[in-house]
Amino acid sequence: MGFIDQLLHTPSYGWETISGTLQQPSAGKLFNEAASRINIFKSRTNWISLLSVLMMLCLVPFLYFFLFHYFSWWYLGAMLFYSLIVMGTHGTVWYHRYCTHKSFRFSNPVTRFIMQHLVIKTLPEEIYVVSHHVHHAKSDKPGDPYNAKGGLLYCMLAEFNHQRVSETLSETDHRKASAMLNHTGVGLNSFPQYKKWGSLTSPAYTLLSTLMNWIGWYTVFYLLGGHGLACALFSGAILWMALVRAFNYTGHAHGKEKHIDGVDFDRSNLSVNQTRPGLFTGEWHNNHHLYPGSARAGFLPHQVDLAWICIYLMYKTGAVASFHDSKAAFLEKYYSRQTVK
Repeated sequence: MGFIDQLLHTPSYGWETISGTLQQPSAGKLFNEAASRINIFKSRTNWISLLSVLMMLCLVPFLYFFLFHYFSWWYLGAMLFYSLIVMGTHGTVWYHRYCTHKSFRFSNPVTRFIMQHLVIKTLPEEIYVVSHHVHHAKSDKPGDPYNAKGGLLYCMLAEFNHQRVSETLSETDHRKASAMLNHTGVGLNSFPQYKKWGSLTSPAYTLLSTLMNWIGWYTVFYLLGGHGLACALFSGAILWMALVRAFNYTGHAHGKEKHIDGVDFDRSNLSVNQTRPGLFTGEWHNNHHLYPGSARAGFLPHQVDLAWICIYLMYKTGAVASFHDSKAAFLEKYYSRQTVK
């Protein structure tokens, strides 16, 4: 088995059947696996999965106060804009194009830190980055941690069941896995610490950075609009958490072949270019699978890419030192110049 094959913790039901097809566990097995993965009393290595649950639970009071004490249509609009546009675009820029694919480079650690904490933090970089490398290597095949063919619940619970780093990496493989995160500036475990905690990321760093992020943003939102605005925008974080976990199911066409000629050019996987994620967050997903290392994914004239606009503006202001843009390569290879005109 290669490095990528053993990078993630294999679920109890396995990735594939004896015949090599995708193992599709029942809802009961998926929930049982998730319950096992968040059981801190079973193993302290479950801390990173439990943290996700705790963050969700800690956000619920904000939602309650927003709905029953501070609700207004203005706050609702602010919540939706913050969740769908601001957090969505930030997720594409930070987690997807920078942390995972290194499609651009920050000028210094300060600008990188600001981008990292530009919104309410709800997801450890480790959970997203490592599993996403596996996703690209095994898209829509057994071993893809959020394989859309497994169904919506398979994707929604992937954070607990399929995206965790394996606890049995060798020291060499631990070093390779850590290299996937070195450029992000997150606090990483040494190999002995990894063996103790079962994660690449330091628990102390993750907990402290998340706590300070929440305190900082609640203070900012409160100063801007009081408890009502703060509760509304923290409620938006709940919506984003749900949408980002469901995205690969919709972004890979519910596990079906739904490519459209002239729109979806990559036929090596099930990814599709969707209008809402594309316009709202720059997530033109089929284009991204064609050129995962590109800082721009909106290649056609109608494909507005807010994430790319953000990266380009940071470049023009000096916050970003360099970037990789594959638009020209895409147009030359997949889209005739005459059609573009």
